[in-house]
Amino acid sequence: MNIDPTKQSFQENHKLMIGSIVPRPIAFVSTKSTNGILNLAPFSYFNGVCSKPPTIMFAPARRGYDGLTKDTLNNIRSTKEFVVNLVSEEIVEPMVECATDYDKEIDEFKISNLTPIDSDKISSPRVKESKVSYECELNTIVEIGEAEPGAGFVVIGTIVMFHIQDDVYNDGRIDLKALNPIGRLAGNSYTRVSDNFKVVRKIKPD
Repeated sequence: MNIDPTKQSFQENHKLMIGSIVPRPIAFVSTKSTNGILNLAPFSYFNGVCSKPPTIMFAPARRGYDGLTKDTLNNIRSTKEFVVNLVSEEIVEPMVECATDYDKEIDEFKISNLTPIDSDKISSPRVKESKVSYECELNTIVEIGEAEPGAGFVVIGTIVMFHIQDDVYNDGRIDLKALNPIGRLAGNSYTRVSDNFKVVRKIKPD
């Protein structure tokens, strides 16, 4: 099967992408508007970029029904900061509560009953129930496509503080079993990371 993406709708391309780019980690991004309104939303186009400086990226798309930018992106543009909270299975249901496009005056912390707590270096709050959170300062925003539904942005941020629950941290490493993260699949499906195997790569020869 060969499919030319220019010959079908962005919705059809989206389905192919989210069905094959799996599993995807979830960035549960908390921000605060310049008016002090808190926002909390999940994004599953998310990953690390590099470690010096520690840098992450996530990709908020334009809204699929009107092409407008989302509150998360608008807040980051204004404040130059955000928090990425990782999603463990224990908070997957309240995370999904925050996936709806609410009006900008709505505080998703209240919708989800999750707890905002102060960050150390930025004004955006983090999620108390998240086992790992990254306080981030904005590096850059890259716009992709035109100002229309299906287009989006890459938001790149520098981690300025790690927050890791004690039971997840073990001698400089993350205990995956204790973190119990979930990954995004297509539709309403998620996956666990409990079925693992190892393949040892070769060391570069002298």
